[in-house]
Amino acid sequence: MREARNPRSGAIDYRFEVVSPADLKQDMARARAAQPAWAALGVHARGAVLRRFAAAIEQQRPALQAALETDTGRRRATTLEIDSVIASIAAWTSLAANRSTEDWIEGRSNKLLRHRPQWIAYPVCAVISPWNFPLLLAMIDAIPALLAGCAVVVKPSEVTPRFIAALLPAIAAIPELTDLLQVKQGDGSTGEIMIDHADLVCFTGSLATGRLVARRAAARLIPAFLELGGKDPLLVMQGADLDAATDAALRGSVVATGQACQSIERIYVARSLHDEFVAKLVRKAKAVTFNWPDIAKGDLGPIIWARQADIIAEQIDDAIRRGAKLKCGGVIEHHGGGRWLAPTVLTDVVQDMSVMREETFGPVMPVMAFDSVDEAVGLANSGVYGLSAAVFAGSIADAELVGRRIDAGAISLNDAALTALFYEAPKQSFKQSGLGPSRMGEEGFTRFFRRKALIANHGRPAPLELFREDFAITRQPTGD
Repeated sequence: MREARNPRSGAIDYRFEVVSPADLKQDMARARAAQPAWAALGVHARGAVLRRFAAAIEQQRPALQAALETDTGRRRATTLEIDSVIASIAAWTSLAANRSTEDWIEGRSNKLLRHRPQWIAYPVCAVISPWNFPLLLAMIDAIPALLAGCAVVVKPSEVTPRFIAALLPAIAAIPELTDLLQVKQGDGSTGEIMIDHADLVCFTGSLATGRLVARRAAARLIPAFLELGGKDPLLVMQGADLDAATDAALRGSVVATGQACQSIERIYVARSLHDEFVAKLVRKAKAVTFNWPDIAKGDLGPIIWARQADIIAEQIDDAIRRGAKLKCGGVIEHHGGGRWLAPTVLTDVVQDMSVMREETFGPVMPVMAFDSVDEAVGLANSGVYGLSAAVFAGSIADAELVGRRIDAGAISLNDAALTALFYEAPKQSFKQSGLGPSRMGEEGFTRFFRRKALIANHGRPAPLELFREDFAITRQPTGD
């Protein structure tokens, strides 16, 4: 029996049984058995089924809303999660329906040789998702995988398990999905068994756990698509609009209480702008409020996972002990048994502080001055992460020049954390922030297929004589 903590009250108010290894193996075998018929339906028929699933999710919205609010302690983000999942089904089905996949392609070097691809879905996809956006990140890989023709087994985080019971009736309402889309309550051992019985694994979570997933998948020689941590920098260059830059910095750092992979977690500002930038940022940060005691009011929810609050506090304390100045926030507060942190601005930080190197996953904004573009780029490129980044400059063109030098998969220009708002641009994680094709754009669909090449010779097969050791190639004179 596992227990889950309520992030608003701090109470252990939910208990659930972890699926047994025997049942999980049997359920995954059932998914595998159902997958060939699902793949044979074709993409248009699968899309029609998924559109009915979207309608079933809408029918379950009240129950999902209530469960997710309890899981995460926030309302607006919960509404956006449900909206995003429903919208993603429409977007993926549209992309897949407009895509021609198996046309003949003429050879460039030999016009008599042609090939056509056959796209074969991985039979069983395991999805292991995190606690920060429980529904959205459980479905972000599951939807395109199902549309591609895979069977999908999902294990959400044991930190936020309540929404599963609200989602299952939506799945049960679509008979075609009963075996093909399974959502399991479990823990780390559940994920291990899933990897051992899947053909592909999609994991979203921490770098440390991602390494374990990668090793287990590698032992079986199956693909592992990993979306891992980030330590996203924001660079504020000469000429930047500081009102706009501080608006973006605040939103990019504290929305969803900073509990997002693409949150801005370190800020580098041209020295001549530093003091004014900090003053504006602090003024705006102090105006942010908690959604306590009324979940329908305020800006920030609680820190969902209690251990994360400890990690954030340790980073802030380490920075202050080593000379950082606390401009606002900085203290874990207790309201109603939950743990909360107001937007926190630190200055006089140095690059080797943990708050500048390690993922924070909270509303903390360490600000550091730089003296040259080269220094700013070097600071942004330091560390093991390369998920995304942001640059503010006097123009989009100026921001792009700097952004092209940053080692990260997506660069927001004159804004921040745009990957949370714009899903159409394919991008990959750099360094240790992930592995595998983009989960956005067309690659987010095609990565769930293996591509077979059917190669046809429209002439006569080459005879063995062409490969004899004494075969002489007669070349026509060029006339030169």
